[in-house]
Amino acid sequence: MTLSVLRTADAWWVRTPAGAARVDTAATTTRELLADRQAVTAAAASADTVAVDSLALVSPVTAPCRVVAQMTNIASHVRDSGMNPDTVPLTFFRKTSGSISGPFDDVVRPAHVRLLDYEVEIGLVFGREMPVGSDITAENLTEYVAGLVVTNDVSARDVQLPKTQFYEGKSYPTFTPVGPALVLLDAAELRRFTELRLRLWVDGELRQNMTVADMIYRPLETLRALTRFQRMDAGDLLLTGTPVGTALSAPPRPVEILGSLLPPKVKWRLFFRGQAKNPKYLHDGAVVEAAIGTDDGALDLGRQRTIVRHAP
Repeated sequence: MTLSVLRTADAWWVRTPAGAARVDTAATTTRELLADRQAVTAAAASADTVAVDSLALVSPVTAPCRVVAQMTNIASHVRDSGMNPDTVPLTFFRKTSGSISGPFDDVVRPAHVRLLDYEVEIGLVFGREMPVGSDITAENLTEYVAGLVVTNDVSARDVQLPKTQFYEGKSYPTFTPVGPALVLLDAAELRRFTELRLRLWVDGELRQNMTVADMIYRPLETLRALTRFQRMDAGDLLLTGTPVGTALSAPPRPVEILGSLLPPKVKWRLFFRGQAKNPKYLHDGAVVEAAIGTDDGALDLGRQRTIVRHAP
């Protein structure tokens, strides 16, 4: 049975059929809360509830923490990026935990950013320490993965691409909306991972809508690779990739070949001149909604709603 954990500025809550029950815990971080599962379970059985809509929800993943992400990990997105899913490597990058924001907070676009993009992704939240060299198996996977969250890997493409690195372009404050819920899963529920459908809307238009059945590197293989070099701890976050439908897509192959022959400065100037005409990038005031769940509703990570605002 899933447990959906919510967080406000001063408390933790568990969603129940009657509303939200407050968790009797001294935990102030996600890591501390996951160590107090008895309190979470007790709250799930409580009849003392408030309306979920009355809560001002913040991210259920607290900072500071490690935020690691997988690059081009869903086949549909890999093809749209001009790559071959059969040969794409398992690749990671880091984001700052200072980029984490709440599920209903504004996404603040820095003044110098023009091409702001979106990527709905499933976030894995770790439930225990995973030192380098840990032996991750199908049997103990749920000891490491405590639960799942909705995330949006917001990306400044005009910063990310010319610098050929992801860290800055994906790490500005508010560039990782998380939540609304941290959904704690058991082993049977986690086995339904590939049935989860990722959906994202911009101003009511459905832009991304696909299950992760074509995920290239799934959690077990991913954690086995990650543990070769990266420690993770309880409360840390791993983003697992996005499907097709982002604003950015690869140019036609002939154009890409021609561009490779140009000096970098000229190539990027022409590329961004063309991208500036793409109406799919996020504009100021754009309403971005993201939701993840199985089609039968048995697993529901919730729905976030953020608005893009220009930095003052």
